[in-house]
Amino acid sequence: MSPPNLYLPLIDLSSTDRASLAQSIRQACMDHGFFYVINHGIDDFFVNSLFRESKKFFDLPLSEKMKLERSKDHRGYTAPYAETLDTSSKFKGDLKESFYIGPIKDSLNQWPSKESLPAWRVTMESYYEKILNVGFRLISLIAIALNLDENFFTKIGALDSPMAFLRLLHYPGNPLNYYHVKSDSVILFFFLWPLIEVDLSIGEIHESDKGKYGASAHSDYGMITLLVTDGVPGLQICREKDKSPQLWEDVDHIERALIVNIGDMMERWTNCTFRSTLHRVVAVGQERYSAAFFLDPNYECVVECLESCCSETSPPRFPPIKSGDYFEERFRLTYSQ
Repeated sequence: MSPPNLYLPLIDLSSTDRASLAQSIRQACMDHGFFYVINHGIDDFFVNSLFRESKKFFDLPLSEKMKLERSKDHRGYTAPYAETLDTSSKFKGDLKESFYIGPIKDSLNQWPSKESLPAWRVTMESYYEKILNVGFRLISLIAIALNLDENFFTKIGALDSPMAFLRLLHYPGNPLNYYHVKSDSVILFFFLWPLIEVDLSIGEIHESDKGKYGASAHSDYGMITLLVTDGVPGLQICREKDKSPQLWEDVDHIERALIVNIGDMMERWTNCTFRSTLHRVVAVGQERYSAAFFLDPNYECVVECLESCCSETSPPRFPPIKSGDYFEERFRLTYSQ
């Protein structure tokens, strides 16, 4: 039986009625943790260029992509099965491959060579700047939605050099005959269906899961995520993560709309008034491209319950935590699988 389709709220950024927009966002964040954004100001040209250049990179031989393997600063390429977003999963890893781009003004990012992909860096930087601007507009509206000053998150320093990451994602339609060698662990992975793992260091062969999930069930770590997709289905959300069995609902693609969701940091700030909703990407037998933009507070920002979200009858549920400490622990769990 197919999951039910979900009807998420639609937020129109062309509206000049900020109070009404903020109220709509508040309701969306309380009920779903997800909403669509339309009339955001990013032209089709930039989105089409983003996906065209993204595809060019992911079409490169794996040996070339691995030259830009994800660094300790979380910039660069991650291969299929390199991470497990659902840390409770018995599966070996997620099907997707991805590429992280951090704040574009720092020197930590890795870039493909201009010889192989001459337009790649400028395309990514252009899209990054535009989606960052949309993120700032949304954070301002979220502040109003929380009965705060519209510049609240700027005033507390959360957006002072924020940890804003663009993550390009590719979900293969069928990983048949795909393999790579990890030079640092002499483990050879044959991406077959089902997956066969050969550990050359001990000579054992194991059959593992079929890679059911492009991205296994997880919530995002930070403030908000702004997602653009190529229209191929697969994204699902679970609004009641503690229920058993869990109900997963399909998120439809709306042309020219961004899909926005609340992350764990915002859930902590709001004392669970706004929900960081569990979501996943299921494999549908088609290639799928998307780009997620994570707008997160800078690493020194202390996240603690907002005064507008707690009371004597609803005390803070979480202790204060430094943003960077929280992120590092989540990354450690994700990649330790």
